[in-house]
Amino acid sequence: MTSYRYDYEVITQWIEPGEKVLDLGCGDGALLRHLMDVRQVQGYGVENDPDKLLASVRNGVNVIQMDLEKGLVGLEDGFFDHVIMSLSLQAMHNTQGILAEMLRVGREAVVSFPNFGYWRHRQSIINGRMPVSESLPHQWYNTPNVRFFTIADFDALCELNAIEVRERLAFDEGKLVLDEPNFLASVAVYRLGRGA
Repeated sequence: MTSYRYDYEVITQWIEPGEKVLDLGCGDGALLRHLMDVRQVQGYGVENDPDKLLASVRNGVNVIQMDLEKGLVGLEDGFFDHVIMSLSLQAMHNTQGILAEMLRVGREAVVSFPNFGYWRHRQSIINGRMPVSESLPHQWYNTPNVRFFTIADFDALCELNAIEVRERLAFDEGKLVLDEPNFLASVAVYRLGRGA
């Protein structure tokens, strides 16, 4: 059983019953299982790790083994209502490419990521150490993360790539942060669309 994830509740609110949903880097399939149970979605996961792929299958999730760094080759344009990447974007080398692919195959994209600009992360760096926190749980030498970016950085990337930010919520310890999210929020969740 996966522990409670408040970002799952946010994502669930953005998904309509019966939608076709693709979850990239789906891990054990917990989010899709949740969406299948609560929103009766037609859910599909993408995972490259064989152990996590097997866990997804055991969780009753349809899953495809695919290297996301190579894009979403073979998936039809606009086939999905939502394409989700929950707390995995920071582990991608080809960040711009995967965002473009998400919006190619989906009507909307949902991404969540740890905010490197969070005040506690900044304090760790001032103290001479890389941050380790609930949202960045790994040491620098064993982290799967290859990108360390802030909410402001992500906003700028969306603007640069003509990606429409339809909604953004920021959190610290599961609580909504309304003021100064780039400084006070540890995690951000975005709902994205194709820009004009």
